[in-house]
Amino acid sequence: MILKSTYNLTSIAIVISMAMLFCSCADNYKRVGDEAIKKIFPSGIAEDFTLTYTETDRENNEDGEYPSRIISVLKSPISNDFDHLSFPYRTFPEGLKVEFFDDKGMKSTVTADFGIIYSQTNLIDLRGNVVIKTDDGKMLESHQIYWDRKNDWIFTQEKFKYTNPEEGTVMDGEGMDFNRSFSFLHANRTYGIMSIKEKKDD
Repeated sequence: MILKSTYNLTSIAIVISMAMLFCSCADNYKRVGDEAIKKIFPSGIAEDFTLTYTETDRENNEDGEYPSRIISVLKSPISNDFDHLSFPYRTFPEGLKVEFFDDKGMKSTVTADFGIIYSQTNLIDLRGNVVIKTDDGKMLESHQIYWDRKNDWIFTQEKFKYTNPEEGTVMDGEGMDFNRSFSFLHANRTYGIMSIKEKKDD
């Protein structure tokens, strides 16, 4: 009988000790790193987003009216607006397409899987299957490209492939900067230029 009572007291003591152990295991862990980052939500979300940039000619005015022309048109399935932040930006998580028009109305296009426009710096960050095509058939392909809208300058530090049908060449390299018309182009490192012209037999 004494043995049974001792066994019961021991069992009760173990249960109480375990309960006290679990109660003392409060989450006093101080969150650091990714866990400490506050979630940021957009101030607005637009579907089937289209943004048209225009330029007004203040010099050639007739009858007090200033003619304007379309410089570019940006289209995206979804646009997230973060302009309420101290460093405002806009993201395009499902990709985007931009059409550029020169003074003669010739069109060039840029497509990417993801894009960010930084409002204060006028810098556009394009990522994933970035392809730039000019009206004369020149094409640049890269994983990531930056476009400085203010200076109309494009650059990348990633690997690229540049195709020029006028010269019949394909150039692979890493790191490049150029203007939007490809009239000036500087490559940091190239892996070779391969002729793709076909010679006709006489």
